[in-house]
Amino acid sequence: METLALIAQVQANTAIAVGLIFAAAALGTGIGFALLGGKFIEAAARQPELAAMLQVRMFIIAGLLDALSIIGVAFAALLMFGNPLLGAITGG
Repeated sequence: METLALIAQVQANTAIAVGLIFAAAALGTGIGFALLGGKFIEAAARQPELAAMLQVRMFIIAGLLDALSIIGVAFAALLMFGNPLLGAITGG
């Protein structure tokens, strides 16, 4: 019976961790895109002739921002569906 309680505790803590990872990924990406977009608009307004070059660089950085949050979501999915922490408890 103690093993079932320990498994339930690990799963509950994992669910909390997954929620925090999702929230941090969404918040970080939102803040990153807001700063990136704002700085791009400022730079394009100051020097319109550089807008095309800046836009390409902005999209490259936007892809890196997305990649970082996707890695966090993939890690959270690993914890959610294939929890390696339960292997130590169940012996598998």
